[in-house]
Amino acid sequence: MTTSAKDITQMLLDWSRGDSDAAERLFPLIYDELHRLAERQMRRERTDHTLQTTALVNEAYLRLVDQNRVQWQNRAHFFGVAAQLMRRILIKYSERHRAAKRGGGQYELPLDEACVVTDERADDLIALDHALTDLAAVDSRQSRIVEMRFFGGLSVEES
Repeated sequence: MTTSAKDITQMLLDWSRGDSDAAERLFPLIYDELHRLAERQMRRERTDHTLQTTALVNEAYLRLVDQNRVQWQNRAHFFGVAAQLMRRILIKYSERHRAAKRGGGQYELPLDEACVVTDERADDLIALDHALTDLAAVDSRQSRIVEMRFFGGLSVEES
C-alpha cells in the first residue's frame, strides 16, 4: 500500500496539533525521501566525506522531531525544512573543519569531524550559506525557494 502526499500531509498536521504518535507513524513513511535528500546533499561533498548519508538523515530527523512550535503546512514544507536542516548540519561540519585547519577555536575536535570536507568545498558551502542569508534579508521567500530547489530537490511547483 502506498502512502499519498495527502496522507503524509495529514500526519504532519496531526503532529502539529500535538499527536505524538503521528511522528512515529510518519518516520517510516518519509525515511526514503529524507535519505534521497541527504544523498543529493552528500553528492555535493567530497567522495571520502566522513559523515555518512544515514547519519545526516538521522541528525536532521532528530532536529525535526525536536521542533515543538512548527505548524507543518504540507509535505513540501516539511521536506523544505528538512533540506534546510541538512544544509545547516553540513555547514556546521564545514565551519568546524575550517576552524580546526586554521587553528581557530582551540577546542578538541574528533579526527573524523576534522577531516569532513576539503578547504575548497568548505569555503564554497560557507559562501553559499552567506549568499542565501543575504538573499533572505532582501527577499526571504526567494531565499527559501532557492534552498528548496537546490538543497531539497523540489520541483518548481513544490517550491
